[in-house]
Amino acid sequence: QVQLVESGGGLVQAGGSLRLSCAASGGIFSSKAMAWFRQAPGKEREFVVSTSWRGGTTYYADSVKGRFTISRDNAKNTVYLQMNSLKSEDTAVYYCAQAREYYSGSDSKYDYWGPGTQVTVSS
Repeated sequence: QVQLVESGGGLVQAGGSLRLSCAASGGIFSSKAMAWFRQAPGKEREFVVSTSWRGGTTYYADSVKGRFTISRDNAKNTVYLQMNSLKSEDTAVYYCAQAREYYSGSDSKYDYWGPGTQVTVSS
């Protein structure tokens, strides 16, 4: 059974930065695409970014392009989300998810999810 645990969330001022981590255990992390999603209060969960199994292919939501960067370390079974130039609209619970395949995007199937980490951006 795969378990995902996010960390690194917190309170930050607008314009600041945060780095989220998602540690995976169980399964074969290095052969699965990974993604970050987020859900703001009163809104549906939305896709943020995904990375392929080796990290060579990434897809970003338009709202975070140029500000967020996804990376992964397969030796550590960890995926990261570097968030810069944060805005109040980035406030949400951020979830990492593991896909079924080597590559994934916003419409892919994700089998495993972490419990989420809260990111709050104050304006």
